[in-house]
Amino acid sequence: MSDAADGNESAGDDAETERERIRERKRRELEERLDDGGTLGEAAESGAGDGGGSATPSEPIQVNGTDELRGAVDDHDVVLVDCYADWCGPCQMMEPTVEALAAESDAAIAKVDVDANQAVAQQLGARSIPTLVLYADGEAVDRFVGAQDRATLESAINEHVA
Repeated sequence: MSDAADGNESAGDDAETERERIRERKRRELEERLDDGGTLGEAAESGAGDGGGSATPSEPIQVNGTDELRGAVDDHDVVLVDCYADWCGPCQMMEPTVEALAAESDAAIAKVDVDANQAVAQQLGARSIPTLVLYADGEAVDRFVGAQDRATLESAINEHVA
């Protein structure tokens, strides 16, 4: 096997490890809420911040169409839209970061498969992938093209979270 293949396999292992870590943390949080006498409905509602938008989902929202994109942007105060393709290496490298941001940040994360949703990609101006567009209060406020580190995305999100 080539060094490049070894690197891709290692990145895949890292991504899987990160996903498992996030799943385990979410499972523990849910168990704690239920152990404290809460219900599943209360656990889901507990992330509902100041009531400015709907509760921020802990997993990325898969967007299939311009109406779903508009709905996600309208429903949440801050939304980071990730334009990706399954075959894109940098997009695959970004997946653990995107999932971690969905689980741990105050922004909703929306994912757009550019191959399946070309109209949405065109609307967002995604000519290269990955392209990430940050919306705050319904307006596009920032754009990132290419793989980005988590700190850069967190900083941009935190700049617009109330």
